Amino acid sequence: QVQLVESGGGLVQAGGSLGLSCAVSGRTLNSFVVGWFRQAPGKEREFAGAITWSGGSTGYADSVKGRFTVSRDNAKNTVYLQMNSLKPEDTAVYYCAAHLGNYYYTHPYQYDYWGQGTQVTVSS
Repeated sequence: QVQLVESGGGLVQAGGSLGLSCAVSGRTLNSFVVGWFRQAPGKEREFAGAITWSGGSTGYADSVKGRFTVSRDNAKNTVYLQMNSLKPEDTAVYYCAAHLGNYYYTHPYQYDYWGQGTQVTVSS
């Protein structure tokens, strides 16, 4: 079993930056991928970015590419989402999730473990 706990959400003005953390525990993570998703009110949950634990390869949705960065700290078993140049449309609940494998998936149903989510609000 894998447990994920997000932290770091909050309110930020458009153009600002915010960092989220996802603490992962429960199993050896070498064969896992950790992804970040977001869900705005009335919308489906969408992929934002992901990182493979073993090789550190990353991938991003087009909507956040160049603005968001996913990274990991192996010693702390923590994955980060650094969000820059935030826009009001980035407002959502952000979730981290995990699945076994060496390549990241982009659909929520492909992820087996989920955190509780953290709210990010970007004001205009």
